Amino acid sequence: MAVRIPRPRGTFPYTKPTWPRGVPRPPAESKIGADFETAWARKYPARLARAMTMDAVARPLVKLVADPTLAGLDRIEDLEGPVIFAANHASHVDTPLLLTSLPTRFRHKTVVAAGADYFFDTRWKGTLWAFAIAAIPVERTKVTRRSAELAAELLAEGWNLVIFPEGGRTPDGWAQPFRGGAAFLAVRGNYPVVPVHIEGTRRILKKGGKSFRPSSTTITFGTPLRPGQGEDTRALAARIEHAITALADEQATDWWTARRRAAANASPSLAGPDAGAWRRAWALGEDKRRTRRGPVWPPTSTKS
Repeated sequence: MAVRIPRPRGTFPYTKPTWPRGVPRPPAESKIGADFETAWARKYPARLARAMTMDAVARPLVKLVADPTLAGLDRIEDLEGPVIFAANHASHVDTPLLLTSLPTRFRHKTVVAAGADYFFDTRWKGTLWAFAIAAIPVERTKVTRRSAELAAELLAEGWNLVIFPEGGRTPDGWAQPFRGGAAFLAVRGNYPVVPVHIEGTRRILKKGGKSFRPSSTTITFGTPLRPGQGEDTRALAARIEHAITALADEQATDWWTARRRAAANASPSLAGPDAGAWRRAWALGEDKRRTRRGPVWPPTSTKS
């Protein structure tokens, strides 16, 4: 007769197994940062919920806060995906503003390259942004194979990509040096890059700001750029920056003036003057630009 040996209560497999002494443990697998898994956010249930939220909630809210004016949509009227949208970056408002301004055929099948160290540093933040804006983690301080491969795979599957070549929000209103991520992906897969200039979002919420102030904004879409025969990443990255610089000039002046200065390589620099902080702030002239009257949120306290 078989004798059943009673198993001590509360032991494996009901609890985690013990680790043998003297055997080194392998490093724990990371679940945050660049290793955060986002595939679930691109499955149909999440896509449907995100589309409904974006159209029914995000678009009206963005219209209320940012009052966007769209320019250059005719330049991408006949363009089909997959497409890389490369834009300047001044505020957290840039991403929802750009996403909700995209034509419908792009809007609901677009992922956003987001800093792994900021948007995916905790599980709850990673989950939130993966769902809300279809964010994917990318390393901002170094080039990693995982980030590049994920973005390339999604483009190959027909997803569009929003990327901010500066790698982060401007600290003072002037553009930071552009990096080559968008150009690298475009050259690798021969994808078109749409340069985009976003104006006005820093007035709504600047880096380090604690309140929203409604303001008018302008999103200008440029003519799609395609990698030339034998063109390398560095050359295409320079063309992308040049195109966004010309779009900024177009928004500030007019199409003809901007085209003429771009052809002469005389467009005003996005990086601003090489001068002290006060001179750069004066040259930016933010206080002189349009700001829609409206309440500050959250409201500031006042003494009675």
